[in-house]
Amino acid sequence: MLVQDIMYGPVVTVAPGDTLADAYRIMHERDIRHLPVVETGRLVGIVTDRDLRFATSALHPAPFPPEARVADVMMRAPKTATPDDPVEEAALKMRTYRIGCLPVVESGRLVGIVTVTDLLDAFVRMTGVEVPGSRLVVQLDEERDRLTALVARIAARGVNLHAVLTYPANKHHTEVVLRVDAPAAEPLADALRREGYTVRRPHT
Repeated sequence: MLVQDIMYGPVVTVAPGDTLADAYRIMHERDIRHLPVVETGRLVGIVTDRDLRFATSALHPAPFPPEARVADVMMRAPKTATPDDPVEEAALKMRTYRIGCLPVVESGRLVGIVTVTDLLDAFVRMTGVEVPGSRLVVQLDEERDRLTALVARIAARGVNLHAVLTYPANKHHTEVVLRVDAPAAEPLADALRREGYTVRRPHT
């Protein structure tokens, strides 16, 4: 799945010369929390609802008045994504820099925006949890087991796989989370155990 599959567009934007009051009004009316700042067609910054709240708060060392300009509080040179970026790379960038969104830029032009909510929706889709079925968790020994062999054994039994996800459990084992047709989970788990696989869920 790529960023272009989950990004939102066209993007609501503001200009550097717009007031903080204007930016807040747009966020409130559109029910959004992030506004890319565009000048002469070029992305120059981003302003968030948190930026606005802090900038105008009495707790700020020098609170800005509502008529102050977006350019005074925006984050300059924001981190961005491209439409062809994998969603996992976008998620890693947002986690690394602790940001809530990524403007999506193509050939210097703002074409979309991706938020944490969009990434959560993508994760839900990738897990296959929206498709009726059961969850099967198999622990693979990296010295002995191979994911391709596991998937081949499942396919040979005619079991329909809705999704396959993996993650390292520790230095020696990989957890494989599979979504399969609901009636197939228990007999498949028993069959895999008989073949020497460590099946963590469903439990015996």
